[in-house]
Amino acid sequence: MDKTANGLLNGFIGVLIFSGSLPATRVAVADFDPIFLTVARAAIAGLLGLVLLLALRQKRPEPADLLPLAVVALCVVVGFPLLTALALQHVTSAHSIVFVGLLPLATAIFGVLRGGERPRPAFWVFAGLGSLCVVGFAWTQGFAASPVGDLLMLAAIVACGLGYAEGARLSRHLGGWQVISWALVLSLPIMAGLTLLTLPASFAQAGTPAWLGLAYVSLFSMLIGFVFWYRGLVQGGIAAVGQLQLLQPFFGLSLAALLLGETVGWQMVATSIAVVACVAGARRFAR
Repeated sequence: MDKTANGLLNGFIGVLIFSGSLPATRVAVADFDPIFLTVARAAIAGLLGLVLLLALRQKRPEPADLLPLAVVALCVVVGFPLLTALALQHVTSAHSIVFVGLLPLATAIFGVLRGGERPRPAFWVFAGLGSLCVVGFAWTQGFAASPVGDLLMLAAIVACGLGYAEGARLSRHLGGWQVISWALVLSLPIMAGLTLLTLPASFAQAGTPAWLGLAYVSLFSMLIGFVFWYRGLVQGGIAAVGQLQLLQPFFGLSLAALLLGETVGWQMVATSIAVVACVAGARRFAR
């Protein structure tokens, strides 16, 4: 299997893992405060990352890597989880998942700005069409009903796109799992302290689904998913592999319907089909 195929495979596995993030967050915020959930998941993943780095005796990042690692931590360790947790207090996970259709475009833009990639003009046409489908859906189906939730999701997508591109750039010399592990460790002191400060007085109200949601976003969404995702972005290119995120609504909507019993209307399905059609054209002109 060549490097590009490996990149697509690793990216696809990462997308599958990330697809469960929003449904799991939706379940968790039913019983946990969004801020507590954000800092707790980062603290748990940070401890796991620290154990991995120490057990495998990984070399410390260079001083020049610290600022980019801080950007990754701010965007994907804090920004995206917090913004989505807040958004999911206003919108359903099925609704929020469709916004993921904007993430490939955001990732590609930051891949150009931070990763030095140069997709062909036709790439932007297809990527833009996919994003327009998502924006059109949000406007007609839910923007007027919950502008706060939709704006929070848009902010989350921008933060995540920057974090993906910056992490992929660092992964070229640090390694994929090392980047997310060091970003988690860098934020660990703050996240651990905030976890203690926001600790609920009692966990009696937290049911098993909420604990499972917390476990999923801590282990898979914050750590394991990034191991595959950053490796895929490096092997196959940020813009090209990033378009696989357009498949995420399919998986996420299915999980929202199967696990949470949320209604998935034909408009959501049609939007997902449209953006997936756009990914084929975008990938063809990604390089």
